[in-house]
Amino acid sequence: MEKITDKIAALPNDADYFSLEFFPPKTQIGFSNLQIRLERMSNALRPLFVTVTWGAGGCTSARSLELAEICQRQLGLTTCLHLTCTNMKRKIVDEALEQAKALGVRNILALRGDPPRVDEYRLEDDVEDGQGGEEGSNEEFTWAIDLVRYIRRVHGNHFCIGVAGYPEGHADQSHPTDQDPLHDLPYLIDKTKAGADFIMTQLFYDLNAYTKYEKLLREHESGVFAKIPIIPGLMPLQSYEILMRTTKLAHAKVPSELIHRLQPVKGDDEAVKKVGVEALSEIVEGIRKVKAKGPRGFHFYTLNLEKAVSSLLEHCNLIPTAFDENAVDDIPLLPNGIPNGDHSNTTRDRTLSSISSSSAAAAQLTTNSHRSSSPRPPLPQNHPNSREATWDDYPNGRFGDARSPAFNPPLTYSPTSLTVTPIQALALWGTPTTERGIGNLFVSHLAGSNPKQLPWSESATLSPETKLITAELTRLTTEKGYWTIASQPAVDGLPSSDPIHGWGPPGGFVFQKSFVEFFVSASTFHDKTKPYLDALHENGEVSYYAGNVTGDFLSSESAEAVHAVTWGSFAGKEIATATMVEEISFRAWIEEAFDIWREWGRCVGEAARMGKVEREKARKCMEFLRKVRKGYFVVNVIGHEYREPGRLWEALMEA
Repeated sequence: MEKITDKIAALPNDADYFSLEFFPPKTQIGFSNLQIRLERMSNALRPLFVTVTWGAGGCTSARSLELAEICQRQLGLTTCLHLTCTNMKRKIVDEALEQAKALGVRNILALRGDPPRVDEYRLEDDVEDGQGGEEGSNEEFTWAIDLVRYIRRVHGNHFCIGVAGYPEGHADQSHPTDQDPLHDLPYLIDKTKAGADFIMTQLFYDLNAYTKYEKLLREHESGVFAKIPIIPGLMPLQSYEILMRTTKLAHAKVPSELIHRLQPVKGDDEAVKKVGVEALSEIVEGIRKVKAKGPRGFHFYTLNLEKAVSSLLEHCNLIPTAFDENAVDDIPLLPNGIPNGDHSNTTRDRTLSSISSSSAAAAQLTTNSHRSSSPRPPLPQNHPNSREATWDDYPNGRFGDARSPAFNPPLTYSPTSLTVTPIQALALWGTPTTERGIGNLFVSHLAGSNPKQLPWSESATLSPETKLITAELTRLTTEKGYWTIASQPAVDGLPSSDPIHGWGPPGGFVFQKSFVEFFVSASTFHDKTKPYLDALHENGEVSYYAGNVTGDFLSSESAEAVHAVTWGSFAGKEIATATMVEEISFRAWIEEAFDIWREWGRCVGEAARMGKVEREKARKCMEFLRKVRKGYFVVNVIGHEYREPGRLWEALMEA
């Protein structure tokens, strides 16, 4: 039940320490497997503390608290619970803090989150699905400082409170392009004066930006930052795509020098990880050169992945080696539900069963100064014959492995799935009120004209792969009424160096089955699409999954079926499966896919509230988007004839 600041204070002044962040996975089996991964990582890496993320508006509150309990009670890790305040009712805040107390969690990272969507997007008489009114309002918590003040007022000094810092400046809807740490400084001063005990920064890759930021805080005339722990936040590189996505959402810059180093290997995730270890090690060493006010800490955003962060910690010599050999015990394996691989003969190293609660012991266990020659548990390793071995190789995509602890991470604290502001949404998509109007948006997007992106896409441009099948996708939209949101063409053994389809190490060959995912009206699906897909499935040509917002789910497959739709053959390696489609991951996606229709409608409502569109026009659009959301299916169709690249598209057009 230790506070983070007490553990830091117990370390020698010249010590280094680190912390790790985890999030509750979206699927239950992913959560169970994270529990096993956490056990390995805590034993082998021994962070000073861990943090557990909190979904916007409390949407992951139960799972976040469950994960915090595993970390704090079962693994004996000092745990810090994230807590966002906007879009949060006081009842949820109170319950979270009381449960944290009961679990022995004494550390809270107090975050703002994005502005509350319910109040922002609601027109006067517009209440959807029971939202709006008193239940949806939140006037008590608008900023992170409100949460800091509330915790201090209600709970005194029971909790150690952390707040966020932004080395490159914070970006939000009020000033998304005007990022400047000086703009944020008054707010950070107020949060610190209100009772913050430490500062943890947003992720960054610009060393110069961070060192300037720390200097700005330490030398500020107010003196409030003179001694407070400032912990830089770093995210190990997992893939080029994840780097681009996370930095875009976080409004963090990627230095041109890092881009230059990544360009030659950006299609090879393993090579990207190696470049990332080198680049982040240089950042760590650069920060170490800055004289610290006490022990120097580093916080790592793991995305629930272990290989890259373990390699980085090893490379930076951050993993503590001294530990109490009398405090070891055999830790039994937990049931993980992994269908592949035989774990019956797996043995565990005798490692730390918990971290001592005394400050002196904590100092011994977590400092990397004055290292002893005591043996250190081996770094986390994946079982070579199980699906787990690929979790860190092809992480985080919604087409990834739903059993992975890293499945579907919340990369922002935003309560919306959209990555644009209401004004940007209005400019991109307007206020359609007919199916033809929506269909025209999809067709224009496929043609490469406005809109450059759709609500279900993050990129402002079509991928090179999609451009190869735009004619087929356009026909599906215009002639069949299928609004396509994901797809890929078939590929039969192209070199891994292919500029469009290639991935993985050089000298390999890559393969793909074609697939397409689309929205279609319930009447069309039941009367035409499903019967035809069933017939194609009988012939062995396709497999499909379909679901709607009310929970109806239909599939040609058993619940256990797994479809590899992207795989590769590389020298000295087993066949690698980079992309899979299966029921568990598709079910997890259905809710998010339909929630985007809701968020689109709320953006229209907010634009009307701001006077950017006529209210009556906005109301009609919102009503139509609600109708679509409740009256459509999302369908994923996989074509198995990967050696016949045009077959899936021909078959769908024959329906």
